[in-house]
Amino acid sequence: MNMQVKTQYFKNPKNRELTEADLEALAQELDAIKQEVVDDLGEKDAQYIRRVYSVVRYSSLAGRALLFAGWFPPAWVLGIGLLGLSKILENMEVGHNVMHGQYDWMNDPKFMGQTYEWDNVGTSDNWRQTHNYKHHTYTNIKGMDDDIGYGLVRLFPEQRWKKSYLLQPLYSIPFCLLFQWGVAIQNLEVGKLMMGRKTKAKFIQEMRPVQRKVAKQLFKDYVFFPLVAGPSAVPVLLGNLAANGIRNVWTFSIIFCGHFTKDVEVFPKSVLENESRGHWYMRQIRGSSNLTGSEAFHILTGHLSHQIEHHLYPEIPARRYRKMGPKVEAVCKKYGLNYNNASLFKQYGQVLGRILKYSLPFKK
Repeated sequence: MNMQVKTQYFKNPKNRELTEADLEALAQELDAIKQEVVDDLGEKDAQYIRRVYSVVRYSSLAGRALLFAGWFPPAWVLGIGLLGLSKILENMEVGHNVMHGQYDWMNDPKFMGQTYEWDNVGTSDNWRQTHNYKHHTYTNIKGMDDDIGYGLVRLFPEQRWKKSYLLQPLYSIPFCLLFQWGVAIQNLEVGKLMMGRKTKAKFIQEMRPVQRKVAKQLFKDYVFFPLVAGPSAVPVLLGNLAANGIRNVWTFSIIFCGHFTKDVEVFPKSVLENESRGHWYMRQIRGSSNLTGSEAFHILTGHLSHQIEHHLYPEIPARRYRKMGPKVEAVCKKYGLNYNNASLFKQYGQVLGRILKYSLPFKK
């Protein structure tokens, strides 16, 4: 495909058009940043993920123990906070990153990407398909990346407008609160079933592992622990519900701010024709956005606050993104690519702006 056709959809004026030679050089420089980290991976990375895993376990135990004393309001509130923290760290810094294979080189069964199962109603197998494969391969390609609005929200003018989108400023709120359920059903492609493009038999077959995972999660949080708590059953049940809600809102916020800010772009399927590694790298940069913050903030996001680096290097341990960031930013500046980086407050405001704007039939 010639350069004119490939780049006509790259519309952000903050990015300059690159020649094939530029793109080849871009790929070489970004590959070099990756190789430097790969050559340095070792025990310090293994110790880090094991420490985070321990924090997940012990904060969960402490949180659940405090919820058992839920009749005492301070204990209940602190219990919710610790359990919510545990669920955030488990989903984002451990589960998401481990399932990308970032720690497969350790050969530790607890941290193997293809077998890890996370604390979420969505199955890890479905996540590996919808996120690791579809999203990271076809990032922001309309009709191929299901993460563009998750089939529920219109966030780009390239998405065909429907009357139902008028309500998206309202239904985005429960979607945020129940985000793990969106993750759970995403790969089931319910829309295809409703339109007759998927058979009921196939849907039922795909639904079975989801049903098993949902039943396991619901039993654990809303049956087993409340029953064990005895007289504190209600505070424990409500505490678990609140902790899951905290995790859902945080995850939704970080993921949406990494993908749907003002300068993020959507691409047509045609960009895949003869796509070079340089073009792929450029698409990742122009389809992602970062968040500024403290070290603690980056850890709580699973380092998805460095969404650009994550999309460039999804198999690199995410703790490395903070040091890779300035080098990636320098390369972007050299080649005239916008390194989209701002505070959570600013990026979230842009996400809300997209949700409001594109609920209406705007075409740009």
